[in-house]
Amino acid sequence: MGKLNAEFMRALNDIAEQKGIDKEIVLEALEAGMVSAYKKNYNTASENFKVDLNKKTGEIKVYIQKEVLASDDDIEDDMIQISLEEAKKYDASIEAGDILNIEDTPKEFGRIAAQAAKQMVVQKVREAERQIMLSEFAALENGMITGIIQRSKGNDIYVDIGIGLGKQVGELEAILPANEQSPADRYYFHQQLKLYVANVKTEKVRFNEPAIMVSRTRVGLVENLLKLEVPEIADGTVEIKAISRVAGSRTKVAVVSHDSNVEPIGACVGKNGMRIQKVMDELNGEKIDIVLYYDDPVKMIRSAFSPVDITDIKINPVDHAAMVFVDQNALSLAIGKNGQNARLAVKLCGFKIDIKPDTEIDNYSDWGTTTNTIGDIFTGDLGSFGSDGDDEE
Repeated sequence: MGKLNAEFMRALNDIAEQKGIDKEIVLEALEAGMVSAYKKNYNTASENFKVDLNKKTGEIKVYIQKEVLASDDDIEDDMIQISLEEAKKYDASIEAGDILNIEDTPKEFGRIAAQAAKQMVVQKVREAERQIMLSEFAALENGMITGIIQRSKGNDIYVDIGIGLGKQVGELEAILPANEQSPADRYYFHQQLKLYVANVKTEKVRFNEPAIMVSRTRVGLVENLLKLEVPEIADGTVEIKAISRVAGSRTKVAVVSHDSNVEPIGACVGKNGMRIQKVMDELNGEKIDIVLYYDDPVKMIRSAFSPVDITDIKINPVDHAAMVFVDQNALSLAIGKNGQNARLAVKLCGFKIDIKPDTEIDNYSDWGTTTNTIGDIFTGDLGSFGSDGDDEE
């Protein structure tokens, strides 16, 4: 008969309690370790055995399991099968079709099992601790954290994110994949970065596999940085309604104020541009345009192209399409380098937008609806300091 001493069992209970882990997880690891020890030390590849642990006394028993068949003639493998007549010598109440457990506990198995189970328990406890940590961390998904670069593998970067959460170095690691890295960034060992938590996996995660993916390219990073630097956004006075971004180059942010006394662009930019400058510094110089948000699509399109002076807009609300006409001299500014400004405006407004010189307005007289029939034509000064906000919706 094998047995784990009382001190060993008490230690297991203490581990479970101290680590905040379900005791059953520890006991399952212990039983798995004993099964592994039996296979390894008694040269068996067979699966027709079970190890029983008395969780109160620590007593261990190993049973060979055999299927009970009606007669000797039915037996094909006597290692896993036994006749009813023979089985009744062990258990008089057994019937054909039952599984007979025949005790076969090796001598000294308690000592061998304890040694093998110790490593299994330690591993299981670490995995359970990590799972608890990941479950807690899942609440931060779509939020922002600070990480320190620890290593790289190929083009992927691995970041220690546990330090800021009171964890030990290396205890909680996230991956910053190549496709989530900003072209404006230059990464180096021990560099500290603000990171957007893009995804947290809490199920079926191998121990050495990073379960948290972070990003430097998502619009969520800009949103969280603005919340950090602009109290009016953090408390909901100013709301970010839309963001479009080309990571490392330029971002447009559409905002609206829910307080008539707070000018949203001024709040975001800050005195002497200090607030927005801190955000741009964190993004290594990425330009950020703060514009006013409008429900009216015409006003929103004008805002998205600010400070470009738009001559006229024709719009097709059904197809979410618009034709924007600008002075010939402003055409390149409206489109932007490699079409960047136009793409950002499209994403910000949610409209398909085609930009034309205003000399061609008459060529599209039958296209869509003129701005004269879609609300008032906006003539305000978008994006300027000191705006009284009269044009806000």
